[in-house]
Amino acid sequence: MNLEEQLDKIKRQLMTGGYKLTSQREATVRVLLENETDHLGAEQVYMRVKEKHPDIGLATVYRTLELLAELHIVEKMNFGDGVARFDLRDDNHAHMHHHLICAVCGKLQEIKDDWLFEMEKRLEREYGFTVLDHRLDFTGIYHTCTNRDCKRARKAVS
Repeated sequence: MNLEEQLDKIKRQLMTGGYKLTSQREATVRVLLENETDHLGAEQVYMRVKEKHPDIGLATVYRTLELLAELHIVEKMNFGDGVARFDLRDDNHAHMHHHLICAVCGKLQEIKDDWLFEMEKRLEREYGFTVLDHRLDFTGIYHTCTNRDCKRARKAVS
């Protein structure tokens, strides 16, 4: 799906929730779509929106991100660095995707496969609990990272 199709889909989701895609919201959504794999924080989104729309305020971007999270268009997440990040939800998967996060340099990689499907079925079967959503984050160190601090950390745990 191209950017305009994704934007149109999000516009429909907002309308279903009783909201309009204002120009400020559209600018914020465009930044999220254009930087989909970057897991931007609110201030990073704001700085990128401000490049094209200098009149927009930080509070407007914050409110837009919170609204998108409430409507489950984005997932608000924290990877342990104290920064709330926003990740677009993927219609092709029932649940949020998973992440590999380097504990040293912060490099992040997404895992699109749903590795927890069998566990969900077992939870339903054994506990009568239906999982509506889940997210799994792995924290560690990449073996291939060239960051000097990562190399030192790998040696320390070897």
